[in-house]
Parts: sequence; structure tokens; C-alpha cells
Amino acid sequence: MSETKTRVELYLQDLSLTNAATHALVQALRKQILGLSQSSDESVQEEIKYGGILFAVEQAFCGVFAYANHVSLEFGEGASLPDRFGVLEGKGKFRRHIKLETIAEIESKHLMHYVKMAYQRSLTS
Repeated sequence: MSETKTRVELYLQDLSLTNAATHALVQALRKQILGLSQSSDESVQEEIKYGGILFAVEQAFCGVFAYANHVSLEFGEGASLPDRFGVLEGKGKFRRHIKLETIAEIESKHLMHYVKMAYQRSLTS
């Protein structure tokens, strides 16, 4: 087993022990983000960095970070993503994020729309 895989599994194990609801939300997001590999020749990789899980093809395109009361889906280049559904938060020069408190918000906030855009951009840059 690779060191990266072990670090991700340890992070998830710790999260499951401290906050079951947050763990379930992070796992639901992971499943959908990693599922992008099934529709492409490019395999999505994950690693623990900056206190969360970063997802990358050749470069990172998004990250999932667990906090006490929410999970944040973050985009390093989120300011350049069109915000069709008006859910991106943040005012920085580059970064944007979407806060989630429930698994239902993955769909209601159209997360995969934004993840797919960021993923596609990572393939072409």
C-alpha cells in the first residue's frame, strides 16, 4: 500500500472517530470526485496536504477540508470558474470554496458541476 493511500486512510479513520457526520460527508464527496476517473483516461489522485484531501490529475484541481461544523470544497483557481449557481464563496484573488453541512447539499449546491469544470481545466492546462 502506498504511503499516500495510508495517509488518506489514517485521516479518514481519525475523522470517523471524531465526527461521524463530517466523515460521511467527506466520503460522499471523495466517491464522486474519484469517480471522475471512470469517465476519462486520466486517473484522479488524492493526497493529504494543508490539513485536508487534495485531488489532482497532473495538478491539484480541488480539495476537501473538514471543519468542526462543515466541510469545505475548495478550488485553488476558483475565481476563474463561472459561478452559474451562485454558490462559490470567497473574495480572494484566486481561491473559492463551497461550504457543506449535509450530504444533500452535494446535489443542491451542484458541486459536481464545479468539480467537473475544475477537473477539465486541470487536463488542459
